[in-house]
Amino acid sequence: MRFTDFLRTTVLISAGAASALAAVTVAGAADTGDSLIVPVSAAWWVAAALIGIWFGRRAEASPPIASLLVSARMETTLPEVSPSRTVLNRLWPLLVSTVGAGALAFVLPQVPAVATGFAIIWSLAWRRQASAVTAIEERDGARFYIQRTSPFKPIRLVRTPGFRSNLFELNGSSGRAPHVRPRA
Repeated sequence: MRFTDFLRTTVLISAGAASALAAVTVAGAADTGDSLIVPVSAAWWVAAALIGIWFGRRAEASPPIASLLVSARMETTLPEVSPSRTVLNRLWPLLVSTVGAGALAFVLPQVPAVATGFAIIWSLAWRRQASAVTAIEERDGARFYIQRTSPFKPIRLVRTPGFRSNLFELNGSSGRAPHVRPRA
């Protein structure tokens, strides 16, 4: 699976987990009859959104992603591509925490409320990382793929040759003045 696709998928799944946890929080709060849980949770979610926007404001790759890209091993062939297996292999902690927090919604609705905030922070903080990696791929003429590893080991990337973008030469921003000949 391409690393940029994985990053986009991670953001979408985190946002989906936040939505599901918010829904079960509201349902659990309505079931328990506590009228204070929803307003306090909503305040936490707004604060979490502001924190996530603040962390995700940079357009460049974050230091962990940059070090992951630098440590990518060069290969000339594409690795095995299995998106569903890769997503499940890498995002199982998000799945476990979402299901675990959601299961406690009707007993302790505060737990999914807090988990919702962290999923909001995660999805908003990582929202620009795929674009940053795409820019690096276009600049360097490479593609990054996730290497198949154990779910308990750190993620590793494989760097394969790609097509270098000549966008800067095409749009006139190369810094050189074009040579124009007058008509004779």
